[in-house]
Amino acid sequence: MNTMLPTPARHDLAPPTSLRPRLRHALGALLTTVCVALAAPTAALASYADHPQAQAFAAELAQRHAFDATAIERTLAGARHDPDVIRLITPPSRKGVRSWRTYRARFLDHTRIDGGMRFWDEHAELLERAARETGVPAEIIVAIIGVETIYGRNTGNFETLSALATLAFDYPPRAELFRRELEALFLLAREQGREPASYYGSFAGALGYPQFLPSSVRTYAVDFDGNGSIDFDTDAVDAIGSVANYLRVHGWQPGAPVAERARLGPASDAATLVDAGIEPSLAPALLTDNGVSTADGRAAAQTATLVDLETPGADTEYWLGYQNFYVITRYNRSSFYAMSVFELAEALRLRRLVDAMRAQRR
Repeated sequence: MNTMLPTPARHDLAPPTSLRPRLRHALGALLTTVCVALAAPTAALASYADHPQAQAFAAELAQRHAFDATAIERTLAGARHDPDVIRLITPPSRKGVRSWRTYRARFLDHTRIDGGMRFWDEHAELLERAARETGVPAEIIVAIIGVETIYGRNTGNFETLSALATLAFDYPPRAELFRRELEALFLLAREQGREPASYYGSFAGALGYPQFLPSSVRTYAVDFDGNGSIDFDTDAVDAIGSVANYLRVHGWQPGAPVAERARLGPASDAATLVDAGIEPSLAPALLTDNGVSTADGRAAAQTATLVDLETPGADTEYWLGYQNFYVITRYNRSSFYAMSVFELAEALRLRRLVDAMRAQRR
């Protein structure tokens, strides 16, 4: 996660759209309790009361942050190992074939476009303010929230404490990362005056409308409505300001391009250029010398990365990704993800422009 984990996206066990997040969370917790009660006893559902790593973690938090170690242990005793978390985060033994068209279709659909227009209309003044204060366009903010949670519809029903404890203590490949996030959850709960077990989100611990991990909530979230607290659960106001702030802090360039479709000459060494990495490092002159231009024949607007969007059985799409494209990948480190955000943002922007032109003709 950078702030977020790479794909798969964190839209877990989506409830009906008519239920507000906290009601969904309560129902999800009730369903989990019932299922556990009906299930046969199993070590997979054991608490972390006597887990040696949990006890060591409690002692560390007490030493570093003046927590009561006994209170931390008592809280962790209420956390449960969740095998679904391990299953969902474990990479498949056989990797599937990357397909840009398949990935794109998940996010460039009527649900996210129509929903994005409603979301933009509902929060137009807030989005305008966020764009004005940070330089991040409204359509980019809307698109990220749309890709992440369908505008707050799918924020996840996993108890964050149990999910992070499972990953911190029972998932060695990324235990260090999730141990830090579990620590951040305890700090966040103390700062917000909440119980650590009161948070619900994705299987990887991401929270609310924008799917920030606890450390990112503490670092990048803003109280955009000025009510003295950060709320990612019940409305989108703080999420709008926080997404914009996250991109601003990571180097968003106001008014600069995000990406342009590229055209490669017959002698272009696409593989070598792509291997230069996702961070823009290819100067316009270098790209020109290697036969790479924009689709309409212009030189790259600024230093870029060459992005390859592969689809089996189809020609690979090549794009020039600029600094703002790279900034989107700081949210989720995937060129597919960043391009989906960009294309959804463009679809929303153009749709809004067309709607405005039609309204003027009436």
